[in-house]
Amino acid sequence: MLPQKQAEEAIVSNFSETDHDGNKEESSTREVEENQALFSVKNALWHGGSVWDAWFSCASNQVAQVLLTLPYSFSQLGMLSGILLQIFYGILGSWTAYLISVLYMEYRSRKEKENVSFKNHVIQWFEVLDGLLGPYWKAVGLAFNCTFLLFGSVIQLIACASNIYYINDHLDKRTWTYIFGACCATTVFIPSFHNYRIWSFLGLFMTTYTAWYLAIAAIAHGQADDVQHSAPRKLVLYFTGATNILYTFGGHAVTVEIMHAMWKPQKFKYIYLFATLYVFTLTIPSATAVYWAFGDKLLNHSNAFSLLPKNGWRDTAVILMLIHQFITFGFACTPLYFVWEKVIGMHDTKSICLRALARLPVVIPIWFLAIIFPFFGPINSAVGALLVSFTVYIIPSMAHMLTYRKASARQNAAEKPPFFYQVGPQFDTFGLFAKCYQCHPPPPVTAANATAPHH
Repeated sequence: MLPQKQAEEAIVSNFSETDHDGNKEESSTREVEENQALFSVKNALWHGGSVWDAWFSCASNQVAQVLLTLPYSFSQLGMLSGILLQIFYGILGSWTAYLISVLYMEYRSRKEKENVSFKNHVIQWFEVLDGLLGPYWKAVGLAFNCTFLLFGSVIQLIACASNIYYINDHLDKRTWTYIFGACCATTVFIPSFHNYRIWSFLGLFMTTYTAWYLAIAAIAHGQADDVQHSAPRKLVLYFTGATNILYTFGGHAVTVEIMHAMWKPQKFKYIYLFATLYVFTLTIPSATAVYWAFGDKLLNHSNAFSLLPKNGWRDTAVILMLIHQFITFGFACTPLYFVWEKVIGMHDTKSICLRALARLPVVIPIWFLAIIFPFFGPINSAVGALLVSFTVYIIPSMAHMLTYRKASARQNAAEKPPFFYQVGPQFDTFGLFAKCYQCHPPPPVTAANATAPHH
């Protein structure tokens, strides 16, 4: 253990503590910070950058208010489709998160070879696309990610008002949106994902409680009178439910920022997959149980809380989900804060209060939009259909294929592709109507064998 004075000097206690460079000096600083992670209460609760911090962040961010709408999706899809689509989108989303992590490491490796420092800079997805594929890809990534995060933040505020209304209906939902908009605006004081250690842990605990409350309460309630399970009935409802599940596993808009907050981002590779596997233990039992109990009634109740009896257990779940909305709002808004800071030239400012003030113009439009569009379920489906499909699946996959389309790029990659990918991409060797596909090349012509008789 280092002396206290040396440890205190090693720990960076401002906004730039979330950023890290690849040179030896900053790497050693990170090692000191990691060794001192339990040195004080501040570090234990605030100064996170471990593998576990990243896992908690991914798992906590993946499922929030959408946990309460999955039974509604099951009533549109049917039980079997609901379960299979969750597994399909979850695994596919984990694969594209892996691709994003590979591209991040490739971009960072190239920049560090050029002696670029990220000491006071948080790398974001659109910058990775810009560095690897050019400005047009940067514009596409920026547009889709920012729009997705913007409406994701709006959804959290609408969800807050929807949830609290089940406990206290003396105020209308619009008034509750005013109140929670002011509460969520305090996220401007949280520097970055490096400082979400305690919040990520609490957020996952809250969703775990709520998911198992839904499952147990539905089973204890039993099947409703004359319950019917007629889904799927209409094609439009089927695809609406599918897009909501698509949205469930669409936390990729913050993947790069979570990676950048790690002391050793190269360890991120499989974190998203393990987070998804845990999320399956929450989403599948809860949605299955509630749909089993209430069936087609869920078609008119997009929030599962509305069908369960009001008691202390339900009120606890509502309160915990309200707190989780605050955390999820921060997760969705923080990348937007970074983008805005870079636009106005405030990203490297060390003053917390000054940067918080600069971030307020991001919160106000989100607050305003939540008041204008108070319908939660349709926005979820629209975001899933229009934004998540590109942000989560299409853009990362295309970016990875183009970045490593050449054999030389794959051979010199900062993160070597898995064995099955190395075997697969041999597109440059394909030849239609090949006379002798992948045969040994003929020996070079020399003076000796050029004059030799041919038999």
